[in-house]
Amino acid sequence: MLQHFIRRMVEATLLLVVTSICIFGLIRLAPGGPLAAAERNPNVTPEQLTILRHKYGLDQPLLIQYFRWMEQILRGDLGDSIKMHRPVSTLIVERLPNTIILVGTSLSITILVAILLGIFSAVKQYTICDYVITTITSFGQAVPVYWLGSLLILLFYVWLRNPFTGRPIFPSSGMYSTNMEGSILNRLWHLVLPVVTLSINWIAWYSRYIRASMLEVLNSDYVRTARSKGLPEHLVVYRHAFKNAAIPLVTVVALDIPAIFSGALFAEIVFAWPGMGRLFWNAARARDYPVLLAIVMINSFLIVLSNLFADVIYRHLDPRLSVKNNNTILKLHHSG
Repeated sequence: MLQHFIRRMVEATLLLVVTSICIFGLIRLAPGGPLAAAERNPNVTPEQLTILRHKYGLDQPLLIQYFRWMEQILRGDLGDSIKMHRPVSTLIVERLPNTIILVGTSLSITILVAILLGIFSAVKQYTICDYVITTITSFGQAVPVYWLGSLLILLFYVWLRNPFTGRPIFPSSGMYSTNMEGSILNRLWHLVLPVVTLSINWIAWYSRYIRASMLEVLNSDYVRTARSKGLPEHLVVYRHAFKNAAIPLVTVVALDIPAIFSGALFAEIVFAWPGMGRLFWNAARARDYPVLLAIVMINSFLIVLSNLFADVIYRHLDPRLSVKNNNTILKLHHSG
C-alpha cells in the first residue's frame, strides 16, 4: 500500500509539472493580453506601455516568465491581479467561501438524492417508477445549466409572484438582499435557485451511475447468497449491494470535488453569485494572467489530489484491489 501511494505521488508530481507548462503556455499564447485596453487607449504613450510590460514581466521571453512564475508559486506567492491591483490570494480567500456554500450545498444534496433515486430505480427495474425516474434524469442530463438557470429566473422571479406581498417568489441574483447581509434565512432564500440549477444536472448524472452499477451488483452471486440466507431486503441492498455499487460513483464525485474550489461557472454567472467561477470568468475576459494561472493551477492540483483520494477509497470499498496487488508482488518475488 505504501509503495503504491509513493508511486502515485511521483506520478502526480510529474503530471502537475506537465500541466503547469501546458496551462502557462496556452494562457500566454491566447489572443489579447492584460494590457490590451491600454494599448488601444490613445492617451497611453508607448513609453508607458513599456513601463507596464516591464512591471508585470511581460517583456521577458516566455520561458523566463514561466520559471519566474513557478518560483513564485513554490514560495506560496500567487502574485497580484493586473486588473484589480490586489493580491490574488486575497481575491481567492474572499470568493472561496461563497463557492463552498453554493457548490458544497449542491453537491451534498445531489449525492443524497442521487443515491436514493439510483437505488430505487434499480430495485424497481422496468416499473413505471423506473421509467419516470429514467426519463427525468435523461432530461436533466440534456438541459444546459445556463438555460435551466434562466428558465428558473423567468418562472420564479418574473412570472410567479407571492400572492400576499406581490414580490417575486425567489430572488434572481446575489447572495443576499440589500441591508440583509447578516440574515441566514435571506441567504438560504437566495441559495434556492442556484442550488436547484446545479443539483438537477448532477443528480441526473449520479443517479444513472448508481442505477447501472446497482443493476450489475444485484445480479451477482454474493447478493443472491445473502438473500438465500434470509437477510432482510434492505440489508441486502444497502449493506451488501450498495457498497460495491458505489465504487463508480466515487470516481465521478472525486472529479467534481475540485468544483468546490473552481466554482460553478455558468450558475455563478447566471445568478451573479460572487464565487470562484465568476472570478475566473472576469479574469478570463480581462486576460488577468496571475488570477487565471492561480485558479487553473490550484484546480489542477485539487483534481490530482481528488484522484489520489478516490484511489484510497477504492481500496477501502473493494479489498480485492489490495489482494490483487499483493498477489502480483508475491509472484514477482518468487519468479525472481
